[in-house]
Parts: sequence; structure tokens; C-alpha cells
Amino acid sequence: MRNSTVRAVNRLTTRWAAAAQAPAGNPGTVFTAAGLWPLLALLADGSDGPARAELAQALGIPAEGAGQAARDLVAALAGVRGLRTATGLWTDAGLPLEDDWSAKLPTGARGTLTGDPDADAKALDAWASDRTDGLIERMPAVLDESTLMVLVSALTLRLRWIQPFVDGEGEPHTGPWAGRPVRSLYRSTSLLDRVGVAHGPSGAVTLLEVVGAAGVDVHLVLGEPEAPVGDTLTTGIAAVTRARPATGASLLPDGRPGPGLAVRTVAAFSPRPRLDIETVAFEVRSEHDLLDHARLFGLETATDADHGHFPGISSQPLAITSARQSALARFDAAGFEAAAVSTFGAAAGCAAPARPRYRARRAEVCFDRPFGFLAVHRTSRLVLAAGWVTEPDAP
Repeated sequence: MRNSTVRAVNRLTTRWAAAAQAPAGNPGTVFTAAGLWPLLALLADGSDGPARAELAQALGIPAEGAGQAARDLVAALAGVRGLRTATGLWTDAGLPLEDDWSAKLPTGARGTLTGDPDADAKALDAWASDRTDGLIERMPAVLDESTLMVLVSALTLRLRWIQPFVDGEGEPHTGPWAGRPVRSLYRSTSLLDRVGVAHGPSGAVTLLEVVGAAGVDVHLVLGEPEAPVGDTLTTGIAAVTRARPATGASLLPDGRPGPGLAVRTVAAFSPRPRLDIETVAFEVRSEHDLLDHARLFGLETATDADHGHFPGISSQPLAITSARQSALARFDAAGFEAAAVSTFGAAAGCAAPARPRYRARRAEVCFDRPFGFLAVHRTSRLVLAAGWVTEPDAP
């Protein structure tokens, strides 16, 4: 996939992450700019006036060529093992579409809105469930009799760990999860640099790379206890996309160089280093109303129903009436799953010898309080999903 597009999508992910908050009364949040960006690009391609300028700014690329960039990105994502994407367009039977714009749509479902919101919702729900293997059962679209067009995308990621975790039960001793039984995951490796430390505006951030069996890895991100969620996530994104340096545990000093991380040199019976990992299983579901952050997504002007903003899509004046994303992320001993559906509606996520002979490096990392996660395509460094875990799974 094109480097310029990857950078543009990652910039949108970073801006979205910067606005992220720890959700009260919710296990966490998950979102995917990679699933949303192609829809914004298609809208930008068919827009004009101030709406076109705002969408281009949100995209990070010129509106000219944005439709083709969307098509190219969706095609490139289809080649990532374990990742499934789809794009769909439903329109009112009487809505004329511009041929040039329609030709840039990625291959996907095309349907007709009946004007019956209940019947149309059932058809869209079935599409969402089918395209996400049942992970997202309902389309987040807001439909009524005035809806003329629904543009949707679905992204589903399933991956297995190269080295599974051991599933167990733990009980944190400090922090917001103290005294509560949690579903703990344990693993050890000789690869110390699977964990590293980067520094951002709110201090040190510890990153753990959990390698998937295909071409996608998940990075767990732990900031300082009082650091804002947005600062921790954006520092993590900069580190995993190599825009900010991170130092692997093999080069870190003994002590506690990062949150949740301890490094030491010990007397050992083998010179082999060891990294001991403890984290938690989690499942996070989120519903995002993108119009709550209309400026972030370039949608302020596009929602003004007093004017049409998309002459490149249709000769009939159109304005955005809804923009939503439903997302899910699930992390356990065997692997990781994430899915998201994004929509835009338009109307008129042992035993040993007694005496050690060697000096060896040991590192221990523990994620026993709220932390972030990033699913990253290994080759391109495209961030496919991002989120924050507020509540772990119970045993």
C-alpha cells in the first residue's frame, strides 16, 4: 500500500486517539481510522466548496484523487492475511449518481433503499453481520424516510499469536483493579526487545509487541498512572509507526525504566535472557457518533442541510445527516479479534546446579491497570485499530 496513504491514515488515527477519553462505566474504547478513512476519501472526491476543503484536511491528502486512493487502500487491505474489508452503498431508487464517482467505489455490495426504515435497517444489519463474521450484528446507521444514501465500510481482523499465552486467574495488588479477580495471561520469551520504552509529553510509555502468526501484531501500551489517555495512545502510535524512538529492554538500565516494567541483571544458570509477561484478557465494544467530533473528521460544513455539498456524487443536493462507527476488540490467550462498521447517511477496533555460573538479563512487564492497544500491519506500519482497556475480563 502507498506510503503516503499509510501516513495519512495514521495521522487521522493519531488525532482520533488524542481526543480519546477513558470511558466511565465501560470496559474501554476501540476505534479504527483505517476503516473510516476510505469513506471520508470517497466523500471528499465527490464534494465541493468548504466541505471539500475540510474533508481534505481531515484526510491528509488532496481531495483530487481521494476516491482512487480509497479504492487502492481497500484493495491493499484485502491482501493482508487475517483481514477482511468491504464497502457498500445503498441509495434511494430515485437518486441519480454520477458515473465518474460510482466507478471509483471499491468492489462491494450495492443496494436500494426502500424508504421503509425498518426493512432497510434489517438489510443493513444483515450486511454488517455477514461482513464481520457476526462480530458486529447491527449497522450503526441512523435511517428515516428522508435518507437518500448510506455509504458503509466493514473491517474485520482475526489473528492468532505465534506463541500463545497461558490463561489463568490473578488479582492486582495496586491500582484501580486492586483486589479484583481478573483473567490473567502469562508468557515468557528470550526476546527482551519485545518490550521497550518511548517518551512522550506525559512521560515514559511502555510498549509490548505481541506477534501475530500472519502479518499483523498487537502492541500493548502502558503510560504513567496519571497520564491522559490521549497522550499515552499518541505516544504509542508514534513509537509503533517509528515516528518516535523507542528503546528495547536489552538496552535499558537496570531498575524500573518504564511503567509496569522492571529490568535487572541476575546470577543465573544460563546466559539466556528472559522476558516475563503478565497482562489481562479483554473485550471492548464502542459506539461512536462521529458528528460529536465533526471538525476532526472534516464534517462540519458537510452537515449543513441548507446546502448541497456533493455534486460529484449526485446532481441532487446532499448533506451528511449521520456518521457513526461500531467497533469491537477482543484479546485472549490464543489471539486477537477486531471489527468495525462505519456508516455515513445522507439526506435532501526445576532443578538446577547449586551455583549459578552466569550473569543474565531479566525483564518483567505487567499490565495490571488501564492500558492502550494498537493493531499494526507489520510491513506498512498502518495502524488498523486502536483502543483503551478500562476493565479486564473476569475469570
